[in-house]
Amino acid sequence: MSLHPVVHAVTERIRKRSAGSRRAYLDGIARMCEAGPLRSRLSCANLAHGFAACGPTDKARLRGAATPNLGIVTAYNDMLSAHQPFEHYPALVRETARALGATAQVAGGVPAMCDGVTQGRAGMELSLFSRDVIAQSTAIGLSHDMFDAALYLGVCDKIVPGLLIGALAYGHLPAVFLPAGPMTPGIPNKQKAEVRERYAAGEATREELLQAESDSYHGPGTCTFYGTANSNQTLLEAMGVQLPGASFVNPGTPLRDALTRAATERALRISALGEDYRPIGQLIDERAIVNAVAMLMATGGSTNHTIHWIAVARAAGIVLTWDDMDAMSRAVPLLARVYPNGEADVNRYHAAGGNAYVFRELLDAGLMHDDIATVVPGGMRAYCDDPRLDGDVLVYTPGIAASADEQVLRPASAPFEAQGGLRLLHGNLGRALIKLSAVKPEFRTIEAPAVVVDTPQALNRLHAAGALPPDFVAVVRYQGPKANGMPELHSLAPLLGMLQNQGRRVALVTDGRLSGASGKIPAAIHVTPEAARGGPIAKLREGDIVRLDGEAGTLQAFVDAEEWDAREIAADTAPAATDFGRNLFGFNRANVAPADRGALSISCGPATTDGSAWDYDAEYDLGDDAAALDAPHESKDA
Repeated sequence: MSLHPVVHAVTERIRKRSAGSRRAYLDGIARMCEAGPLRSRLSCANLAHGFAACGPTDKARLRGAATPNLGIVTAYNDMLSAHQPFEHYPALVRETARALGATAQVAGGVPAMCDGVTQGRAGMELSLFSRDVIAQSTAIGLSHDMFDAALYLGVCDKIVPGLLIGALAYGHLPAVFLPAGPMTPGIPNKQKAEVRERYAAGEATREELLQAESDSYHGPGTCTFYGTANSNQTLLEAMGVQLPGASFVNPGTPLRDALTRAATERALRISALGEDYRPIGQLIDERAIVNAVAMLMATGGSTNHTIHWIAVARAAGIVLTWDDMDAMSRAVPLLARVYPNGEADVNRYHAAGGNAYVFRELLDAGLMHDDIATVVPGGMRAYCDDPRLDGDVLVYTPGIAASADEQVLRPASAPFEAQGGLRLLHGNLGRALIKLSAVKPEFRTIEAPAVVVDTPQALNRLHAAGALPPDFVAVVRYQGPKANGMPELHSLAPLLGMLQNQGRRVALVTDGRLSGASGKIPAAIHVTPEAARGGPIAKLREGDIVRLDGEAGTLQAFVDAEEWDAREIAADTAPAATDFGRNLFGFNRANVAPADRGALSISCGPATTDGSAWDYDAEYDLGDDAAALDAPHESKDA
């Protein structure tokens, strides 16, 4: 199957745009590779410190530097369900490595916070910046030059992007990511959402709400909706840095342990001391990034990745833009309906055919690159197979040829929608994104007066006072990365969802984020420039007519041009961020990049083509082949 012309055009313009920075990145990897395994170059005192706590067998192997030593970077904590299963992974990895004549050590831990716990709380203002802390923590763990490859244990929102950015800073080291898997199904997501909306309307008690939430989030493993955490897993597979089919195998099962052992074995084989050296910095190239974007669009994945994957790409010297993502979304059909884009959870998605089915459909339609190198032999076609246990032996068999549940998965020839899950919005309010796949077509366009607030709590107070107009666009500003760390505003979803259920026309416009679980309500999010950078969203006033058109891709305030130009930027009336740890992140807020540049608050990746620092405010040239983005796709046999 030939590559779709849009996929080809997007890949080529990314390659052209990134030529200098990617070359600089690969040159850096080459220099690190030439130095060879660094443990052998440690001084005696350095090396003795590195293995002082090891047992006799591991000490003997580490002294000789003849066998690989795996570094484990873990996001384990036992408060968060998604990361609790990682408690026993290091012991299993060490046992497997020793059986193969190698060694493994925990290189370090990284923080793992949960947006589900911190929604609507002060802690949400630390959430996005935790990604950059995780990247730095990963680099610190790997800084000891003790390791020949690394295993990364992480699942959730900021954890996987942070681990990837840190891993790419050590791009000469091979890397394999290990998931924990989702918890088993709880109550249906629709039922949970209904209780939330009844509570927002005052029709359900706190005890009813807590019981519904507890029945939904009930055990070890990832939350079962298709939010940022589970989108992370599909994107890791799409880039070939996680074992095929590893994403959605439940914790505590024999297959889960078998995949962990297999990942350990594979990491040893692709290490610098193995027979099949595959450094992560070479694996993640422009094609791998485009594959991740294709998978995001085909499955209706989290809007958070429109920020995170720009940052991840940048860490590999690759410049990805929202325009690239929008072009891919217009070409890649929506093949999956998983909550919040449908009723199914990820367990049902996995049972219907899951990632293996989607990969095969996309590859056969020319919507993914099949010629990339991955952590396993066979490239992306290997990801069309499913893992199984034959007795105690892990084997791979071809994924199912037809969807086992067409309410959840459909073929590329008969998708749920011809276009993918996201759309880029333009207008006099700036640039923003909307997750179209989660919004029914009849709600994708709204024109209504603005209700302008600077905190989500202010909107809740207006509702409680009966002061909201029948139809309105809620404008929640000063929620961008520079203002307060760009918290998720999912706490508004039950209120706005309830009002929409009443037949009212409502929407959200914000320079903040929404949870990967958010849907149903038309929402223009990540508005850039943000209010704190003087963006036009800060010019909006109460009652201004705002039009959000998701289908046309526009976001417009209907204000007389002369008046609009004369308006001053409204002051930020949100509370000062001086408590609950937020003061520790003042440097991050002061130095963070805009959302469409990955909201990075750390130096990430090499310099640009001319050797200068990355210009966050530059407009990128889309390339001479931009016209190919509208070209029809004529497939032919390869």
